[in-house]
Amino acid sequence: MGKPTGFKEFERKAEAYREVTVRLGDYDEIFTGEHDVEQLQTQGARCMDCGVPFCQSDTGCPVDNLIPEWNDLIYTEQWRKALDRLHKTNNFPEFTGRVCPAPCEGACVLGINEPPVTIKNIEQAIVDRGFAEGWIKAEVPKFRSGKKVAVVGSGPAGLAAAAQLNRAGHSVTVYERADRIGGLLMYGIPNMKLGKDLVQRRVDLLHAEGVEFITNADVGGEGENAIDIKNLLKENGAVLLATGSTKARDMEVPGRDLKGIYPAMEFLTANTKSLLDSNLEDGRYISAKDKKVIVIGGGDTGTDCIGTAIRHGCTSIENFELMPQPAAERTEDNPWPLWPLIYRIDYGHQESAERFGRDPRDYCVLTKEFVGDAEGQLSGVKTVEVQWQKGDDGRWNMEEVAGSEKVWPADLIMLSMGFTGPEQYVSDALNLEYDERANYRAAYGQYKTSVEGVFAAGDCRRGQSLVVWGINEGREAAREIDKFLMGSSFLA
Repeated sequence: MGKPTGFKEFERKAEAYREVTVRLGDYDEIFTGEHDVEQLQTQGARCMDCGVPFCQSDTGCPVDNLIPEWNDLIYTEQWRKALDRLHKTNNFPEFTGRVCPAPCEGACVLGINEPPVTIKNIEQAIVDRGFAEGWIKAEVPKFRSGKKVAVVGSGPAGLAAAAQLNRAGHSVTVYERADRIGGLLMYGIPNMKLGKDLVQRRVDLLHAEGVEFITNADVGGEGENAIDIKNLLKENGAVLLATGSTKARDMEVPGRDLKGIYPAMEFLTANTKSLLDSNLEDGRYISAKDKKVIVIGGGDTGTDCIGTAIRHGCTSIENFELMPQPAAERTEDNPWPLWPLIYRIDYGHQESAERFGRDPRDYCVLTKEFVGDAEGQLSGVKTVEVQWQKGDDGRWNMEEVAGSEKVWPADLIMLSMGFTGPEQYVSDALNLEYDERANYRAAYGQYKTSVEGVFAAGDCRRGQSLVVWGINEGREAAREIDKFLMGSSFLA
């Protein structure tokens, strides 16, 4: 694929973000919005005729994108065909091309001893051109099956399932408890990484194709927006639970009840909603302006908190990581084609370096206690350094470093330590079974829960994961629901 000797001739060159000083002044996407066609063709030429394309294998792309094929099509300037190939396996490449960490690149064969192909850049460019050229249009199914399906949750899994089930001719209604469709895509990921106009554009396309959306619909909840899950099951041939993993992991240390400590997703969601509703003029968000901010926990969510707090105008930012700083290169116990567990600098870290002169991350830091004033307001946090040592059993053990205690001043703290599973009021109403991690019990590849006609997909089934895994599970669950309703399925 690509130019036979391209991987020897050309070096990797990724598309740059907007200048840090410019993007810190707004909430627009960090991407430039411009694609250098010649550069992308050159990068496509680096794709090897590698025999076994690990980029689309079990360690690579979860939706099995036909990566070598569309790399070659870009190299040969066949953009429309590349778009068709991309949509064959991925319903929403405009999302994954922006927010996916690109496990495909981690598994790229060229990555064994050279920087991998810029797969993610090429994916984003293909779909962006598809929309710009008007190639992507609503495709209404030619027939209807007469079957109805309810999808609870409108994140990546729910939307992917809805798209596929609608394509199969079923009448699909998506229920979302928030005031906008998109779930994680709308409120969990900041505008800087995924513009909400892009999310709404795809939702509008799905609606034009026949998918119905109901917002402010709290399935299984109480109050005026409540919808009885049992009634949904009676009224539909199948119900898919795609409610996400929304129970944030908390920190049980002294002082946790002080004012000024928030789950990271509460901070991010409020900011995005206020931004969309009023450009932050309604004041209905958690402001970091003129505050000393600490983010406890890393990952994408931690980085998003950093970027958002800096845009608010915080006076300082620290990011505590419990684990040691990753190595710059793969270690012996992290070989190709596994995901490379290496030190990375994301957009929020770049922005901190620009604003405050340093990467905000502090490694091997354990939080011991939150400190407050007489009014119950947060004023700081006590920590201790830790060191990690591997025991005889091969497991890593953590020990506190004597004399390393420290008190950090803080006015605002965000907890970004992952999630412990889905909220269970929806599933409890059905007496659904849970797995050992408190997720909805449903086997991967089958997605059937313990209740006949009820399926589960995405983070609520597998635990907190990537957008691309949500799309994978939504697509596969749609196939299994189609089989359940019709006896067979043509869905991939």
